[in-house]
Amino acid sequence: MTAPGIRDGQDAEDLDVEEVLALVKDGNRPARPAADVTPDPEATPGHGHGHGHGSQASPSPEARHRKSSATPWADARTRAARAARSLAARRTPVSVTLEDALGLVLAAPLTALTDLPSFDTSAMDGWAVAGPGPWAVRDEGVLAGQDGPARLVDGEAVPIATGARIPPDTTAVLRSEHGRTDEKGRLHPGRDLQHGQDIRPRGQECRSGDQLLPAGAVVTPAVLGLAAAAGYDTLAAVPRPRVEVLVLGDELLTEGRPHDGLIRDALGPMLPPWLRAMGAEVVALRRLGDDAEALYRALTTSAADLIVTTGGTAAGPVDHVHPTLRRLGAELLVDGVEVRPGHPMLLARITEDRHLVGLPGNPLAAVSGLLTLAEPLLRTLAGRPTPEPYTLPLREAAHGHPQDTRLVPVVLRGDHAVPLHYNGPAMLRGIAAADALAVVPPGGARAGQEAELLDLPWAAAGIAACFT
Repeated sequence: MTAPGIRDGQDAEDLDVEEVLALVKDGNRPARPAADVTPDPEATPGHGHGHGHGSQASPSPEARHRKSSATPWADARTRAARAARSLAARRTPVSVTLEDALGLVLAAPLTALTDLPSFDTSAMDGWAVAGPGPWAVRDEGVLAGQDGPARLVDGEAVPIATGARIPPDTTAVLRSEHGRTDEKGRLHPGRDLQHGQDIRPRGQECRSGDQLLPAGAVVTPAVLGLAAAAGYDTLAAVPRPRVEVLVLGDELLTEGRPHDGLIRDALGPMLPPWLRAMGAEVVALRRLGDDAEALYRALTTSAADLIVTTGGTAAGPVDHVHPTLRRLGAELLVDGVEVRPGHPMLLARITEDRHLVGLPGNPLAAVSGLLTLAEPLLRTLAGRPTPEPYTLPLREAAHGHPQDTRLVPVVLRGDHAVPLHYNGPAMLRGIAAADALAVVPPGGARAGQEAELLDLPWAAAGIAACFT
């Protein structure tokens, strides 16, 4: 039996037990016993790494407590952004070359060091002319990079290249396609010529000392060009937050095909470039297995601003994240979030200057945690502006959790967002094809309903730009 509201290509195994039962009851059909449904691995206490399914045991009292104390999704994002504010205010700006500044945030306003342009220049190839035509044409032209071209007198013209310095007393520039010469070599205009035409006057774009961009602007390729034009060799920027990734789980392979109960680590290859796209510097990726002491040593010796762990956030026998945080005396800022997939995620303050984001082990659940907790915190540390929220109508209905927010991969088609299949917590097939994640409220969203969207960095900025 398929629950009403589950789209073709989407199995009941993609949903939590309570989701399937709620969908069945909404269709006025007898609820199938929970034993007939494979629970969502992130909803049960168990290992929950990679694509594993975790324990099928009943939730422990600790797990039930965490679920009852889970933070609403929007509040969790706000807490994550605020958690790093005091640390961000204390970070010392760095001076970086233009080559190394892409993707950073300006720590000080970008102020012009010169007039732009710094002298009157020709906007077109053609002739610099003085007075009304026709004009006698000089033999030697004026090229870009030449200094101090000779003054023109009325009735005189000189060939000039785009970007070349305008000779003194020039009236206008006559474009190459708008001029003709007669049998005596005199230049005639092919159309009326206005005073100052096709001349870029000194300071047209800015004057020395003008503010070109405020502090907080993200350095894009265009910003690099503007900075170079304005005379800069280096920029004062907010340093990239340093992030260390700890992949937990004994069942994870780093190469080859899954075999003998072992599965490939999908998060190790995925998280570092994703974090770099968020403006972070990934200082290390370490695989620790299920070793509580190794995790403790890693957390106590790391110098990263943010540690991101994968797996081990539930309450199973080898889920060591919570016990290790207690041992460290860390402050839990978020312990579970009302979002699917990914609700066992957490955010902790280890010391005044260091935080930890614990991601569930299932791949799409980890992506959910990355965008819910890591992205706002890193955005604050990197000094990046908060993106303006936006919505698009859904082309198809998107099922929802009865109580929690749901994040669903979508592609953007014209003025609609199209929900993708393969959006279960252990699946990456949907997110690999997605442009964004749709924020689906509890109970789901109907076709045509506006849904908030979370852009994926490569869809918004281009692969080369955002991963540099």
